[in-house]
Amino acid sequence: MRHTRMAVCSAAFLLATACLATAPDTAQGAPRTAAMGYVALGDSYSSGVGAGDYLPGPAHCKRSSRSYPMLWAAAHHTAAFAFPACNGAHASDVLKDQLTALGPGTRLVTLTVGGSDAGFAGVMTTCALGGTDRCLSAVSRARAAMDGALPRDLDRLYSAIRDRAPAAHVVVLGYPHLYHLMGTCQAGLQDTERAAIDRAVDRLDTMIAERAADHGFAFADVRSAFTGHEICSRAPWLHSVDLLRLTESYHPTALGHSYGYLPALDRAS
Repeated sequence: MRHTRMAVCSAAFLLATACLATAPDTAQGAPRTAAMGYVALGDSYSSGVGAGDYLPGPAHCKRSSRSYPMLWAAAHHTAAFAFPACNGAHASDVLKDQLTALGPGTRLVTLTVGGSDAGFAGVMTTCALGGTDRCLSAVSRARAAMDGALPRDLDRLYSAIRDRAPAAHVVVLGYPHLYHLMGTCQAGLQDTERAAIDRAVDRLDTMIAERAADHGFAFADVRSAFTGHEICSRAPWLHSVDLLRLTESYHPTALGHSYGYLPALDRAS
């Protein structure tokens, strides 16, 4: 199975230049050799931050040939594929900058979005540097953001996706727990903080799933796939904090995309 995934990844890399170069045109009605057009929207968990082998294009977006959208497009021989997902994107950024790739001929749309809106990057920075009390306060603020403007922002985004791609099957993917409790980590956060972060992920995933269901979209839950592969597990599929590559901290590795996200998308699509 591992050799198969590596072959798919290689194929995805070969496909990448053509896909990215022609994404706006192919997503809006150019001739297709496959039955569906696929558009991958979203934030860093969709662009593939942490998976490596980044593609040509805007450097800040960090789109990876090993990301689950690239792997899915290659495995399903998707000729009409657009990949506007970008690191750091909020729901409003996806709405403003990424939807031009959609059209009446789009048959599949995937996205992860909401983590940046909830401020998880700031939460993790505070938790890594600020101690338990500040960490728990930051988590509480993130949960408040999830219960504040984010549901409305997701509703606005999801409605716009449906308006632009009325025939598409839309799959909204969630986020994994970041930490394996009582695990192998000998330093860093305490389990009290790790558990609070994981519970915040649960709250975010629940809210995203609810909003997706209200719009008739599928929700792909990746938490069970990542069970036993969180940070502090014996075989993690997530990067812990990396001072040399801070952007990749707390993001899935290539294995997280190929064995966590890709199977979840396969089941939901």
